[in-house]
Amino acid sequence: MARRLRFNGTGSDVTGCPSVHEDLDSGEVIVHGPPLGDPEDVAQLQHLSEGEVAIVVPRDLLVDWSPKERKRQVRTIDLDEFNGLFTKFEHTAWRLETRRRYASDEASDRWRRFIETGTVGDDSASGPAFSWWTETIHAQTAQGKRIERVRIVDQPATVGQRYLLDSARWNIGVGEDIRNMWRADAERLRLPAEDFWLFDSRLIALLRFDDDDQLTHVDLITEPAEVVRCSMVRDAAWHHAVPWQRFMAEMNGDT
Repeated sequence: MARRLRFNGTGSDVTGCPSVHEDLDSGEVIVHGPPLGDPEDVAQLQHLSEGEVAIVVPRDLLVDWSPKERKRQVRTIDLDEFNGLFTKFEHTAWRLETRRRYASDEASDRWRRFIETGTVGDDSASGPAFSWWTETIHAQTAQGKRIERVRIVDQPATVGQRYLLDSARWNIGVGEDIRNMWRADAERLRLPAEDFWLFDSRLIALLRFDDDDQLTHVDLITEPAEVVRCSMVRDAAWHHAVPWQRFMAEMNGDT
């Protein structure tokens, strides 16, 4: 069975070599780079067995990209503290959404309206939760802050994804910038199947779900290598994703 490897980072801005990967199951670290080729250098190595190859990597590569702990030190927070993050960030709040369903969506009146009519309707912002989000986002964007999302969509889109595509009109109306990407493109780019918010390129709020697609808790991560990795994910996703209006036109065959 193939390993589940995650790219952590590289010491090269051009070739991508040398690089560090991490085995998500075992925690083992895989490093690849140029081999140590001089026989006199190789002769100085101890315990180099047959079939093994010595490679050369910059010290900074290991310092910057190797996991510092087998289990990352995270702090779990409840949903109230998580909501508070949207009033405290200074510049940007960026979200990657990769799931095919969010059970919390299905508890709202506008979900029922969408199932019955195919649209969330014009009054989709009714209710305490939506009012809170509207007021919060308006307050933040009025200060020049940015709230952005990239949502991954299957072909064909699931019911939950179609609901979010229709609801995006409301999110954009309150000040968010939303882009979409087909899952095949996300997989080609090797984007992770993770749901997270990245605040100010320094704090990750990793959303944790159970088998019923219910959000159970949120892990806060500040480890520099993880923050850089998620920032790289953001840059790739944002560059390749399509603005919502154009994505909808393409999906509906209007272009």
